Amino acid sequence: MSTVIDVHTHMLNEHWLEQLVAHGGNYELSEFKGQRVIRADGAPFMTLMDPMFDYDKRIADMDDAGVDMAIVSLTCPSVFWGGEEVSSQLARYMNDDMAAQQKLHPDRIRYFATLPWQHPDAAVAELARACDEKGAVGVVVSANISGMSLTDPHLKPVWDAIDKRGLPVLLHPTAPPGVGEMDMQRFNLVASIGFMFDTTMAVSRMIYDGFFDTYTNLKIIACHAGGALPYLFGRLDICHMNMPGAREGISELPSTYADRIYYDSVTFQQEALELAINVGGAANILFGSDYPHNIGDMKGCLSRVDALPADQRDAARGKNAERIFNL
Repeated sequence: MSTVIDVHTHMLNEHWLEQLVAHGGNYELSEFKGQRVIRADGAPFMTLMDPMFDYDKRIADMDDAGVDMAIVSLTCPSVFWGGEEVSSQLARYMNDDMAAQQKLHPDRIRYFATLPWQHPDAAVAELARACDEKGAVGVVVSANISGMSLTDPHLKPVWDAIDKRGLPVLLHPTAPPGVGEMDMQRFNLVASIGFMFDTTMAVSRMIYDGFFDTYTNLKIIACHAGGALPYLFGRLDICHMNMPGAREGISELPSTYADRIYYDSVTFQQEALELAINVGGAANILFGSDYPHNIGDMKGCLSRVDALPADQRDAARGKNAERIFNL
């Protein structure tokens, strides 16, 4: 079988957690039934799993699942808190930590650079350091940055620098603005619905804003099989055809940008994965697992990829990732 490369998989460390507790404002750490839980404004935000802090355990689990390489990233809430000094220092720390693991396990680990996006000058400087000195192969960004849209002009210097390098960008959701007003804390709806909404909103805005006409070199990877995007492209198109406001930034139909987006395989229905392939094309599907989150599933996500026709299977398992990450 072909090489398996996991592009959606996360690692943390205790220093990041300590800084989040010390400087994170509305974030706090608590315990629930023996597990550490990060809370945001008192509501559960993320359950901390032991493998998030243990690279040896990660590699053992990769071996067990049949995964050859992991491109690891820091998950939300990233470093978008604590002020410029804390955010910038912690981005450097996370990149150094992941780069060290990449050096220690050169056949198994690569990483996405963490940036202090809300401080563009610092973010551009850290991007250069992480790529040129520390071997980052891409960049991770949240679908909103403390409520800021990714197409906000404030972020233009960062996108310009990323596009100049032609890097893959893992666009990972976080809690969307308005969680409290939508009563999304109940039933863990942030995880099941909110994250999908966050990705869908972010990429739809990029499409309508003309982002993909401006930035033709970078590669956006929309997490969780693109959220709801594959299901909604027809609706995006008909709004574009019938509503002048949807034509302000682009003249082409939104669906013409579907194959400019990459989609990971973190979805839990075979039909959903197949829809993403039908919409985005087999060349744009990348294996992802969301390991080691409590709903991450290396074996399950890989089994759905392996159930695809052979050409689609091999492309998604690793050939597409090898191409866009130059591995």
